[in-house]
Amino acid sequence: MTLRDVARLTQSALIPVVLAGGVLLTAPTLLANDWPEWRGTGRHGVWTETGIVEDLPAELNVKWRVPINSGFSGPAVVDGRVFITDWTEDPASRTLDGTERAIALDEESGEILWTRELPTSYRMLMISYAIGPRATPTVDGDRVYVVGAAGDLYCLNVETGALIWEKHYIADYDSYVPTWGVASAPIIDGDRLITVVGGEPGGLIVAFDKRTGAEVWRALDVVGEMGYGQPIIIEAGGARQLIVWHAAALVSLDPTTGELYWEEEWEAGSGMSVATPVHSGNYLLVTQFYRGSLMMQLNQDAPEATLLWKGQSRSEMPGETDGLHAMITTPLIEGDHIYGVGSYGELRGLNARTGERLWMSDQMVAQARWGTAFMVKQNDRYFVVNDDGFLIIAEFTPEGYVERGRTRLIEPTSDSGYGPRKAYDRKVNWSHPAFANGHIFHRNDNEIIRASLRAADY
Repeated sequence: MTLRDVARLTQSALIPVVLAGGVLLTAPTLLANDWPEWRGTGRHGVWTETGIVEDLPAELNVKWRVPINSGFSGPAVVDGRVFITDWTEDPASRTLDGTERAIALDEESGEILWTRELPTSYRMLMISYAIGPRATPTVDGDRVYVVGAAGDLYCLNVETGALIWEKHYIADYDSYVPTWGVASAPIIDGDRLITVVGGEPGGLIVAFDKRTGAEVWRALDVVGEMGYGQPIIIEAGGARQLIVWHAAALVSLDPTTGELYWEEEWEAGSGMSVATPVHSGNYLLVTQFYRGSLMMQLNQDAPEATLLWKGQSRSEMPGETDGLHAMITTPLIEGDHIYGVGSYGELRGLNARTGERLWMSDQMVAQARWGTAFMVKQNDRYFVVNDDGFLIIAEFTPEGYVERGRTRLIEPTSDSGYGPRKAYDRKVNWSHPAFANGHIFHRNDNEIIRASLRAADY
């Protein structure tokens, strides 16, 4: 058994150690994590490993770099394999026809183990963002689930890439491709694979049998657009709740049946429900570009919720916002405080009880439209990847932002899509990294890399 095997077996328990004298002690747990889906296990954005660098080096120890094609999807890392998706346009196409690929790489060497080519068309996407899949692969046992930007869902074998089953949202569910492409990654719940389909009738959310692809249940009508958010599952009010923020409302469903527990109507401007809902204690927060944030207070005795507060602004302009107007960045809740990145890259701290803004900083993210950062908790600090391609160690406090160091991780390669005559048009990196087994895995439109964050490697 390898050290990594031991680490996986002991993530939630202490290893008993018997000394020569017969005294029974407990050795510290050796923690190692995989990263099986969007924002890691449970979609919590938490990295629990130990033995990680205290300070960032001037230059990261990059173990491998592998060329890939363009895309916004992040990597998933499970059982020694790294899964990623990308896109290549057919050079002869005049209508954005091309091929998405699902790729599996060896975690240690970067060797490509298999690729699965998935022909599609991006002719229905906004041309500025027709550069690749958005959804992070979801890995469960011997299957990996990938969703393309045009609404094609595939269940593949993790070892070979062989097709197990497939669904096509437009053809099978009378759905459509939203302006910026299908972005929601499926979530596993027991034997169900639950995902945002945008189907008609009553199929905004659909649960499939994860092994066969048979429909188990469908829920909610499509109002306006399907949105771009990621569903999460929480425990509150004595029940497991599937939380979905779509373009018209924040809803809670029974993940077993699709039954509606509660709903709070809240329209997202231009259908842009993007940032993942955040749950902490009795708080459930969503935030959007134009109208700011909305905080629900969860009932701890029943699967119910009441509105605690919501933003009143209708403008995303920095001088006209009244709280936190996030776009891509999923915010944080620490105790009774919120930390997040606003509409033009402003890092903000808020009072979670009232929504009052406490402070603002321009240090972490470029002050540009749709400024973005991906923040992952590791013990009492956060690893942050900003859209300029820097890796940062940071702390967020009620008094302000504390940066403990930064280093270059990867080059930003995607167009922000807002220009070119605008002063803030720039190259960006809008892909969520994976943190697994002592390393960070990250991609741009040219490559995917594995860089060590183990203290022992520096």
